[in-house]
Amino acid sequence: MSIKDIRHKVIPKKLEPIIDEAYRKSRVRITALRYNRPARNLRVIAITGTNGKTSTCNFLNDLLKHAGYRTALFTTAVIEMNGVHTINTTHRTVPLTTDLMKFLKSARDSKVDWVILETTSHALDQHKMHGIPVEIAVMTNLTQDHLDYHGSMELYAKAKARLFNSYMNPKVCILNADDEWYEYFSKQCIGQQIAYGTGKQADIRISSLTSTIDGVKMRLDTEAGSIVATSPVIGAFNGYNLTAAVAVALQIGIAPDVIRNGLRQITPVPGRMEMITSPKGFTVVVDYAHTPDALEKALSALRETKARRVVVLFGATGDRDTTKRPIMGAIAAKFADQIYLTDDETYTENGDAIRQAVMEGIIKEGGKNRTVEIADREEAIRQAVQNARAGDMILVAGLGHQDYRAMNEGHIPWQESAVVRSILTDSATVKQ
Repeated sequence: MSIKDIRHKVIPKKLEPIIDEAYRKSRVRITALRYNRPARNLRVIAITGTNGKTSTCNFLNDLLKHAGYRTALFTTAVIEMNGVHTINTTHRTVPLTTDLMKFLKSARDSKVDWVILETTSHALDQHKMHGIPVEIAVMTNLTQDHLDYHGSMELYAKAKARLFNSYMNPKVCILNADDEWYEYFSKQCIGQQIAYGTGKQADIRISSLTSTIDGVKMRLDTEAGSIVATSPVIGAFNGYNLTAAVAVALQIGIAPDVIRNGLRQITPVPGRMEMITSPKGFTVVVDYAHTPDALEKALSALRETKARRVVVLFGATGDRDTTKRPIMGAIAAKFADQIYLTDDETYTENGDAIRQAVMEGIIKEGGKNRTVEIADREEAIRQAVQNARAGDMILVAGLGHQDYRAMNEGHIPWQESAVVRSILTDSATVKQ
């Protein structure tokens, strides 16, 4: 009998959540004490949301560094400490408690001005952020994801709300006024509220936003003056991520001119709308999109480029929310001219069954005749590249920056952009 089984046998079911919560909080406190309470006196910015967290964190990090601040950054894709940049190979958005305290201690020892933390609903629900003094809390959006863990959108939102209410007690809450959950989070906020978006209620208003293959151009109207800027990232959704970062920068006191110049020098995030161009005239875009909303936004961004054809290659993750699989299939059929349905990460599930669930959505939206199903992801990418023509945009979605895939047979080394480049080289189409 396992410890878990013994616990279920000895402890009344209604007391289990209370005991779990007390244990998790005490574990964080004890670990913090072991590292001499490393978060004390740090200035922390925490960014949450279903999509856009990683990009917003990285965009903000670039803006702060451009303004002369020393920063520490921890995101799903990259980790940075006072200018030293590394790829996050832990596959954790928020590190384990001990690793988080080590990171915060390093930030304190490095005397950084700001710490930027990508923050998940899991971390908030499991009290991993407990006791960290968040000065500025940011919300990108809330759409369907992680329902296998939370059970409902309401419980998912409740977990996210901890970042904005008395649980984390931030001084400033920055919210997306165009998100359908805006009013919910606005009521949860305990600190000063700043809204960004296109509507009149936005304190930082997006008055114009256009996206091309060369990047986004936008005008932001703020109390500090208008900011008209271009940035080398594609997709209107990235315009929102940039605006969230600008909102924080303005709150910190960075001048509009400095922000404008910083936006021009934003560094694209690995595996986030990462463009790989062929001299044959087509472009492969590698993106982490693995939710319905992220997939739709990525495909819409490719549509905005006026591509000859928009092609998507994707699958769905095993051992995760099964309800989003047909939804993602329907989105692919609605927005793509050609679909390559393949395996993502199967974990312990059967890949055939996962693809079948996705295919249900594709068929429902009338995309079956435009779909090629190839289980082997590398072969699927190879065929997509071989069949591409000048002017095509190919979205390879789901894995982004990851350096392995969790499959039935175990962890398999995998770097999506490297696989794409290798196939382009094999096909003698890589740009020199």
